[in-house]
Amino acid sequence: MSEFIRPQVSVEEISENLARVSAEPLERGYGDTLGNSLRRVLLSSLSGAAVEAIQIDGVQHEFTTVDGVYEDVTDIVLNVKGLVFRSMGTGDEAEASLSVDGPMTVTGGDFDIPAEFELVNPDHVICTLGAGAHLTMKMRVGVGRGYVSGEDNERESDPIGIIHVDSLYSPVKRCAKAVEACRVGRHTDYDRLVLEVETNGSISPRDAVVEAANIINQHMTAFMSLTDEDE
Repeated sequence: MSEFIRPQVSVEEISENLARVSAEPLERGYGDTLGNSLRRVLLSSLSGAAVEAIQIDGVQHEFTTVDGVYEDVTDIVLNVKGLVFRSMGTGDEAEASLSVDGPMTVTGGDFDIPAEFELVNPDHVICTLGAGAHLTMKMRVGVGRGYVSGEDNERESDPIGIIHVDSLYSPVKRCAKAVEACRVGRHTDYDRLVLEVETNGSISPRDAVVEAANIINQHMTAFMSLTDEDE
């Protein structure tokens, strides 16, 4: 019986946050088998960092405004959710804060970011302050997986006026899978798997695929260790 052909994996970096990962040749059917597993893990199971809650001085809920700030609180919350954080691996949670006076355009770079996290997009605009306006804001940044609703981010110890937001921790924005025919010698019944992976910049597409493969491997180890005694 012939052994399975070991595929060669290549990475084409299209941009800093977008790459095309190809694996070939694969036995027939393995393109879908491996591709579906990797794609699902890439989109759902990689760890990342995101804003979990926001507190703005003088604001009790998000359906209001702040004096001198052009955007309403709902828009400010949406803009804050657009901040991309990279965990430095030294903690699972920290608080970032800012206190600024107008006139100015407030960006992510105006926040005092704790050492536990790095802000990937400091130029991301949060809001615009007019002359004489003042804004004091805090936000809780945490590490997690997948999607967590604002309701699930609530804590009994949270003070009144804190706004809980939906958190999308996944660093992968998009993953497209394609399986093509591949030739090995005279045989054309092999698969070529192509994954196009786009991230939010907190992790490279290459590292994202490696992390996804490691997660799958960790789960498969449980099946690899089965013995008759386990029956």
